[in-house]
Amino acid sequence: MTVKGNYSSLTSTEIIRRLSATPFVPTDEPYPPGVLKEPLRQASVLIPLLQKDNTWHVLFIRRAEHSEDMHSGQVAFPGGGTHPEDLDPEATALREAYEEIGLEPGDVQIVGRLNEFITISSYRVTPIVGIIPWPYSFHLDEGEVSRVFTFPLDWLADPANHSIQDRVLPPPYRPISVIYFKPNNGEILWGASARFTLGLIELLSEVGE
Repeated sequence: MTVKGNYSSLTSTEIIRRLSATPFVPTDEPYPPGVLKEPLRQASVLIPLLQKDNTWHVLFIRRAEHSEDMHSGQVAFPGGGTHPEDLDPEATALREAYEEIGLEPGDVQIVGRLNEFITISSYRVTPIVGIIPWPYSFHLDEGEVSRVFTFPLDWLADPANHSIQDRVLPPPYRPISVIYFKPNNGEILWGASARFTLGLIELLSEVGE
């Protein structure tokens, strides 16, 4: 995936326009047969955008350490599986963000969504993009989240800061291609959350900038 452009000068109105005007087709690498567990479970994540130091940042969480959880300790977005009472993917993302980091739904301006991504944990995930105020007083569910932090959008969009590497799976599966970002602020963004991030950046980019 190729990204370009200066994102610092984007207005919220322009972000909404770009998210709604540009069709996005995920470039997911197919998983080896047998890795995914059917049926896939529905889920949503919230990709929070905020303005900090006169530039756009993306907010991430680090998941709490759980030995039984394959995503334990990873950099991620607030989110999780769909509940029967959730009316749509946006409702799932807002509920999960409130439960995990205390982000009030009324403080989120939903500005768009990405197409669904299939993850190796057998979820079909819809990323929802929202603008949040900054600074903000978060209240973390320490059983789910150990930290919240941000990366500048321009840094995330710089192709020099990420690469594709092979990740080995248990036999008999072949390795899969995974996106890894360079370490930043003591954190490493990789995997599904990295794919969501580059999907957002692809939608926000415009040729000729």
